[in-house]
Amino acid sequence: MGRSFFVPEELQGYLLASSTPADDILDELARETANLGSISQMQIAPDQGRFLSLLTAAIGARSVIEVGTFTGYSALCLARGLATGGRLQCFDVSDEWTSIARRYWDRAGVADRIELTLGPAAESLAGLSPDPVVDLAFVDADKTGYPEYVELLLPRLRPGGLLLLDNTLRGGHVLPSYPATDEGTLVMIELNKALAADPRVEVVMLPVADGLTVARKR
Repeated sequence: MGRSFFVPEELQGYLLASSTPADDILDELARETANLGSISQMQIAPDQGRFLSLLTAAIGARSVIEVGTFTGYSALCLARGLATGGRLQCFDVSDEWTSIARRYWDRAGVADRIELTLGPAAESLAGLSPDPVVDLAFVDADKTGYPEYVELLLPRLRPGGLLLLDNTLRGGHVLPSYPATDEGTLVMIELNKALAADPRVEVVMLPVADGLTVARKR
C-alpha cells in the first residue's frame, strides 16, 4: 500500500490511525494493486484517498472529472464523496488496469455514478461541453500532459471549483539541488511556477503523497 512520499513510515502509520479508516474494499483494492509489482506506485496513498473523498463531499461536488484512473482507488474515493445525483467522469488509456477498477466500483456500489472513457484524455476533454459546470477535477496521469490538461479543465471548472494535480513534487526533484533531467519533472517545474502566478486560480501545494496541488478557480 502506498504512502505519502515525504512522511517517515512510523509517522505515516500514526497519521492513518488518526484518520477515518479505509474500509475492506479499499484495502483489498490496494493489496491487489500492490501485487502488480512496481507499477503499483501509480496508485495514490490511502491518506490522499481519504482527502479526496472529504474534499469532494465538503464542496458538495456533483460533477467531477478524473484524468488517469489506473486500478480505480482514487475514483472510488471521489465517487463516494459525490453529492446525491453526482457523476464522475474518468479518462484513462488502459482497459487492463481499469478492468480491475470496474470490479471494485461494482462491489462498492458506486459503478452507477462513474462513466469511464478509454482513449487519449486530451481528445476526450476537448470534446466536452465548454460550459463551466465541473465542480472538481483530479489529474494523475502522464506528467508531460499536465499543462494541456490544465488548460482544457480550467475553462470547464465553475467559479470556486477545484483542480487537483498529483505528483507535483516529483520525489523532491523539483528542487534546484536535484539533477532533474526527465521530461516529466522538467514540465512539472515549469507548470508549478506558472500556476503559482496564474491570476485565474488560488493555489496551495500540499506535501501529501508525492505533492498534491489544489487550485481554486477565481
